Amino acid sequence: MKAPRLVDTTLRDGSHALRHQFTRDQVRKIVTALDAAGVPVIEVSHGDGLSGSSLQYGFSGTPELDLIEEARGAARKAKIAALLLPGVGTRAELKEAVARGIQMVRVATQCTEADVSEQHFGMAKEMGLETAGFLMMAHMRPPEILAEQARLMESYGCDCVYVVDSAGAMLPADAAERVAALKKALSKAAVGFHAHNNLGLGVGNTLAALEAGADWVDGTLRGLGAGAGNAATELLAAVLDKLGINPGLDVFRLLDAAEFVLAPMMPFQPIPDRDAIAIGYAGVYSTFLLHAKRLGEKYGVDALDILVELGRRKTMAGQEDMILDVALDLSRKAGKQVQ
Repeated sequence: MKAPRLVDTTLRDGSHALRHQFTRDQVRKIVTALDAAGVPVIEVSHGDGLSGSSLQYGFSGTPELDLIEEARGAARKAKIAALLLPGVGTRAELKEAVARGIQMVRVATQCTEADVSEQHFGMAKEMGLETAGFLMMAHMRPPEILAEQARLMESYGCDCVYVVDSAGAMLPADAAERVAALKKALSKAAVGFHAHNNLGLGVGNTLAALEAGADWVDGTLRGLGAGAGNAATELLAAVLDKLGINPGLDVFRLLDAAEFVLAPMMPFQPIPDRDAIAIGYAGVYSTFLLHAKRLGEKYGVDALDILVELGRRKTMAGQEDMILDVALDLSRKAGKQVQ
């Protein structure tokens, strides 16, 4: 294994757990702590990327462009990145995000839809940005299919292609096989791995990905993120240091950042609880959890039943409206009065 490049996405994936309510003051404190600890890339945006603030995904408490501006002002060495989902974020938002300070954009598509990212990578390169591609819900397709999609992203000029375990559904062998397939398929682009912890394997899967040759990995402080959260940045730093492949992270500063900076802001600690495990087991998108809980309570339906049915229907990110449909269907089948 070699020392990876670590991207902290507390201020993007962690936004889901805070219902997208990060403030400028919180962003400044978190970025300052991460930057001082040697984190090289910090991702900042709505949990669903640029322009994600909406009725469907959840409204931001503070405009994400303001948060990006605050992050760039607080960072001394770290690059500031943002996520963009084609069809949600547009050229206008990307251009404004660049004006506010991002230096990297990570373009996320479903794992079979890399072809929709061509224009976005082209725009990003025209704007002088470093780029990464996210193949979301990567557990749903075999390694050879992911490799084909990764080659498309590489051909569009992408600098790094990620295997993204959006549902936290992978086992270590799944992560390793997919990363190895991308390493073999790509000639120029690096390979990354983004974990979720719904089956309690966020750090374990990240290590399996590193053993298979992953160049970039993601984490969040205290694992703050969608579902049961992500691989914890401070845990990854400690493990990488013990393995002798620390990429320059200050382990104890990250422990302090997690404990004394982020923890007081957190409404709860994401863990693999009953509902989160159901996400990993059913293989549905981690961001569905809070929606399923809210709608399940409203319509008298067990959130676990909603998640399992969403998995049976093979729903993907962007189909959040299906959560309401499933909740209503299950409520009617149970003979409940739907209002």
